[in-house]
Amino acid sequence: MGFATPSLKGRALRLLARREYARAELAAKLAPHVQAGEDLEALLGELEAKGFLSDARAAESLLRRRAPRLGTQRVLQELRHKGLDAELVRAAADSLRASEFARAQAVWQRRFGTLPANAQEQARQMRFLAARGFGAEVARQVLRAAAQNE
Repeated sequence: MGFATPSLKGRALRLLARREYARAELAAKLAPHVQAGEDLEALLGELEAKGFLSDARAAESLLRRRAPRLGTQRVLQELRHKGLDAELVRAAADSLRASEFARAQAVWQRRFGTLPANAQEQARQMRFLAARGFGAEVARQVLRAAAQNE
């Protein structure tokens, strides 16, 4: 007694119920499940028309989840990986750059909270911020600001 395999639309709605997906991302996720006679592009168009699928909402969702912990470059890389169009990525970049220093400072404070004792420790803290996608100049500014506050 097996379960019937869900329809393509059923799969799509179940995925969208969990989180926002970009159109290209959802298409890639559903492509292996397309059966003869099913039209994936038509289904995606229908989901967009009904408001269930939105690249803009997918971008906002990713920004809300990832931006507080990651730098601009890393977040933009994730947006591009989702297949979002260049205009959405550009708009996200503008908003992220405005808050990058504050976000980097918060990440540094949570992880370290104290100034590096030596050059080796400073390099480690800089590498930590770089791995999170923050630029070298922003990392230097964070450490400089922490030194001024001490």
